[in-house]
Amino acid sequence: MKSNKLMQKIGIALTSVLLLSACGNESSGNASSDGAQDKQVLKLIETAEIPTMDSAITTDASSFNVLNNVNEGLYRQGPENNLVLGMAAEEPAVSEDGMTYTFNIKEEAVWSNGDPVTANDFVFAWQRLSDPETASEYSYMIDGVVKNASAILVGDKEPSELGAKAIDDKTLEVQLEKPVPYFKDLLTLPMFLPQNEAYVTELGSDYASNSDSLLYNGPFELTEWDGTGLKWTMVKSDSYWDAETVQLDQIDVNVVKETSTALNLYNAGDVDRMRMTGEYVTTKLGDPELLTEPTSSVFFFKFNQERNGEKTALANENIRKAVAMSFDKQGFTDTILQNGSVPANGLVPEGLAFGPESNEDYRAENGDLLSYAPEEALEYWEAGLEELGTDSITLEMLGDDTENSKRSLEYMQAQLESNLPGLTINLRNVPFKVRLASSSAQDYDIQLSGWGADYADPINFLEMFQSGNPNNQSGFSNEEYDALIESAQSNVDDLDARWQDLLEAEQLLMETAGIAPIYQRSYAVLEKPYVEGIAAHLTGADYSYKWAFIDNDE
Repeated sequence: MKSNKLMQKIGIALTSVLLLSACGNESSGNASSDGAQDKQVLKLIETAEIPTMDSAITTDASSFNVLNNVNEGLYRQGPENNLVLGMAAEEPAVSEDGMTYTFNIKEEAVWSNGDPVTANDFVFAWQRLSDPETASEYSYMIDGVVKNASAILVGDKEPSELGAKAIDDKTLEVQLEKPVPYFKDLLTLPMFLPQNEAYVTELGSDYASNSDSLLYNGPFELTEWDGTGLKWTMVKSDSYWDAETVQLDQIDVNVVKETSTALNLYNAGDVDRMRMTGEYVTTKLGDPELLTEPTSSVFFFKFNQERNGEKTALANENIRKAVAMSFDKQGFTDTILQNGSVPANGLVPEGLAFGPESNEDYRAENGDLLSYAPEEALEYWEAGLEELGTDSITLEMLGDDTENSKRSLEYMQAQLESNLPGLTINLRNVPFKVRLASSSAQDYDIQLSGWGADYADPINFLEMFQSGNPNNQSGFSNEEYDALIESAQSNVDDLDARWQDLLEAEQLLMETAGIAPIYQRSYAVLEKPYVEGIAAHLTGADYSYKWAFIDNDE
């Protein structure tokens, strides 16, 4: 595992965020009236459906959370955000040049159907990830990392030529394109999870379409998910190699998009944990069950510069700057969110990464780059209208159909229309899965979007807006920006120069208003006092339940 010295040198800071629950006198509902302990059941709420459980193509937080708990890669994040061994039996042997890793797979690791987890399961999954026919939006995670992945993604090599090879059933050799300081951190992420080749091939297009068309090698197994539904369950896996550590028998999850409904369920004891926003937080101030949970997620407006083959008004830089500077971020976090979230004036979050020499927080070093400034916004607006030869513009704003998203878009609509005369904002709130599809098709004008860190390095945020990145989905393209990102991706010898490239890249993205940052999210969480051991992560999936349990003495 990485030493602290190396972590600092590459600008990575994996901050521990272990949730500590308060104690109280309320019954957990997991103990019977005669005091005998019943099953350990955790009752949770999600605000969005699972779009897909295929680890090669998933991109969203809901899927990440489930995959993290029902499957396992070579590593997983531990309860204090440290890397712990997963399918890997021990730390890998690493070549002197840092470009070849040899992993031994646990002998006792098996799939839920009894098949052993093999080295080929990783080779097959990673080949799928890099295969252009898979069309994985997260394929860029392997691009430039594992040998030949870049050539495979553009069709110059076959997936079978990927630098991942099964030496035998339990020995995996991985060759890298170059030394990658955060390589082992990547191996905790869903796109690097193993897949059973025989099973995936047999099911074909039905694979991962519901909970019965999946195999599991993690602490839990998914049940009662029909592929589109508003509920699912995770049950303890008896075949998991470390099953004795897992105390929860079952996790019941329901999708509830209205905070008021969720709060009623929590107050009634039908939910053990939930997130809150807005005025609902104020009703629980002073309650020992109310917790603040920091995250690395930054939310922003994504500006679509080309829709249906035609340039939009947002292709005009002055129009983008006007929109980006015309809404009150502090007012938004104070009155709409009210959950501890803070205004963001850049894309990279606070507390994620620190300079290799200065050890200064990236966010502090780059400062506020795109702030609320209504007078300047009006000047940019008028200049943009003149350049476009019009006195009015109508734009559509896309967001999720949750209660919080609806209130957020209404706030932004009022701010923009008030500060930019001649602007009309039409709102479109759709289910999460539909928003993702609209984003992929670039069927929107302005989208309320967000990104949480997969690993603790600024490039995880900044490379999204490189030309051709599958997560760009906005038409933003800037040659100077691309060059800075390419330099940061390839330069692992001069870490300070790499850091400067990353600073300059964000400055350029903000100077051209490629996006408009809004806020860095914190969660206001209600958690019953008998819930213990949930591990919250700043990077990758939000939560691990492997170490969670219900304390029936509370």
